[in-house]
Amino acid sequence: MLRNSSDITGYSIGATDGPIGHVSDFLFDDATWRVRWLVVSTGWLTGHKVLVPPSVLNHFSPIGHQFAARLTIQQVKDSPGIDADKPVSREMEGHLYDYYGWSPYWNSDVFLGGYGNINAMSEEAAIQARPRDEATPYGRRYRAQSHLRSIAAVTGYHIHATDGEIGHVDDFLVEDEDWSIHYLIVDTKNWWPGKRVLISPRSARMIDWADRQVDLNVSREIVKASPEYDPLSLPDRSFQTRYTAYYRGLGA
Repeated sequence: MLRNSSDITGYSIGATDGPIGHVSDFLFDDATWRVRWLVVSTGWLTGHKVLVPPSVLNHFSPIGHQFAARLTIQQVKDSPGIDADKPVSREMEGHLYDYYGWSPYWNSDVFLGGYGNINAMSEEAAIQARPRDEATPYGRRYRAQSHLRSIAAVTGYHIHATDGEIGHVDDFLVEDEDWSIHYLIVDTKNWWPGKRVLISPRSARMIDWADRQVDLNVSREIVKASPEYDPLSLPDRSFQTRYTAYYRGLGA
């Protein structure tokens, strides 16, 4: 099910033997547009934050707004902490995977070309379905470099179409089954009063840290004429079908 990232922020995280803290941010991979880590502000030390991968979470409970994690409090307490003011490096991720004894996602990942899993296929199934490309120059660079971005940091970034600015990032729509980002919610009030539109990561050419903007490979008019998005209701399958058909018909 699609969920606003802003709605999940603040959810509590419970270990198998007690509470850990609450979700304060998400780190997503800008190559696959998949959430890799939840940033959790812990309850036992002010300002202390840890990273928890979505793979250890059970389905969340809307009652009480909480997730259950398949970890113990002590495991989380002893895990490497992070500096919230600095980017999380690939080396830092490696330390976390070594600590928990897990295999890093970049050793068995799927290169989805800037979009999550539209058919809610499991990541394991997708790996079976698509060729591995770690031997390519891109694959080697991907495994050597961190591609993590903070959802909190990117929220507010300007959106630039091929022919000019059209708004700013207002929120993200995340599929809670595989934690892929399906849409960026864009506020266009400076151009089309009161209107919010959805942008697929497939249309995002790059994220520019220096200029705080997301560059698209489509024009403003294409975005403006896309299926209307109602911010009061999440996109259903019918909307997503129309949205995909619209961009596919444009060859975008």
